[in-house]
Amino acid sequence: MRTTELVSGFRQSAPYVNAHRGKTFVVMLGGEAITQPGFRSIINDIALLNSLGIKIVLVYGARPQINQALGLAGLEPTYHNRVRVTDDDSFKLIKQVAGALQLDITARLSMSLSNTPMQGAQINVVSGNFVIAQPLGVDEGIDYHHSGRVRRIDAAGIRRQLESNGIVLMGPIAASVTGESFNLTAEDIATQVAIKLKADKMIGFSEVGGITNEDGDIIAELMPNFAEQKMLELEERPNACPGTIAFLHAAITATRGGVPRCHLVSYDEDGALLQELFSRDGIGTQIVTESAEKLRRATISDIGGILDLIRPLEQQGLLVRRSREQLEMEIDYFTLIERDGLVIGCAALYPFVDENVGEFACLAVHPDYRDADRGSLLLKHIIQQARQRRYDKVFALTTRSIHWFLEQGFELVTVDDLPSQKKQLYNYQRRSKILAITL
Repeated sequence: MRTTELVSGFRQSAPYVNAHRGKTFVVMLGGEAITQPGFRSIINDIALLNSLGIKIVLVYGARPQINQALGLAGLEPTYHNRVRVTDDDSFKLIKQVAGALQLDITARLSMSLSNTPMQGAQINVVSGNFVIAQPLGVDEGIDYHHSGRVRRIDAAGIRRQLESNGIVLMGPIAASVTGESFNLTAEDIATQVAIKLKADKMIGFSEVGGITNEDGDIIAELMPNFAEQKMLELEERPNACPGTIAFLHAAITATRGGVPRCHLVSYDEDGALLQELFSRDGIGTQIVTESAEKLRRATISDIGGILDLIRPLEQQGLLVRRSREQLEMEIDYFTLIERDGLVIGCAALYPFVDENVGEFACLAVHPDYRDADRGSLLLKHIIQQARQRRYDKVFALTTRSIHWFLEQGFELVTVDDLPSQKKQLYNYQRRSKILAITL
């Protein structure tokens, strides 16, 4: 009996079906992909993943649709440092466009026509306030108005919907704790959701089917550092696909934040998503995680790495300046996170033995690695050290990170609550807020 191509392909895909079942995928669908003739097939394939027991979060963008709507209204899109400036008039249109796309995508995922992969499917599409936004504010004198970024992800709420076999659908508009709405990028939302959910994969679509080498062949796998080099090269090319650059930026952040694999596939090639996930060789490019990180006590040989990490924050006034000589004397107080020989995070526990308390100080995380709660990891480790020393309290001084400390269980206290030695050194001009946690 002749083995048909269908049977052969089905047998090849079976191990991947078993491997992916129960896993969480964040799928980033840019507005460019939505405008393509193959968009219907992409939606069908996403629905097929759901029917195979894969938990799907679908994040959609709307750049071309928004620009078209602004053009029809006689409004010129405004950008600063490649970020859209969303004024009042623009935001009214953006909300209309994003809302219409949400309804369209929900309708397509609800389709169950005969002779389609969705025949008989009963998919619950869930949207909600899973993303809390905050404003971008003002940069170089430019007010971004209603443009924002992710502040917090309700990971527990998303997981509850995924456990009920629903597809969670997210658009580029999110609310803030003050009840305002902000315009975010799909890349920002997808990246942060993937990191917070500890997703197994993040998947993006682009005009091209992957990242190519000098011969034009698609590179199957890239480590984040090499992906960053490719991204910088593409940014220098005037004809480079913007969707590819946006995906690379998101994938680099996601993998450095703990997402094991990020896939880039073409929205022009029918079935590219399925070929990438369920075939032995794949069809696109994967950005994969680098070697594991180490959390360890600092040594004198780490001085240079710590200085490289904290100097930019000192120049911004976020940290009190420390000399190399001071660091050498205090190096035993420091804990750091090392990744492939690079110091990507550090923090210190300064002892005040007479009053049985410690100071959590000099917290710094490399800009490329700030999206995976490494600050919280360092804080937990420092608090564990303080408990081992039987300290009663740990306190911290900060000018910018008050809410973060409050979220970690700290409470605001006064200068009078500081140890006497620290009280004498308190800088009243800097006016740092003082927070403490009882152990």
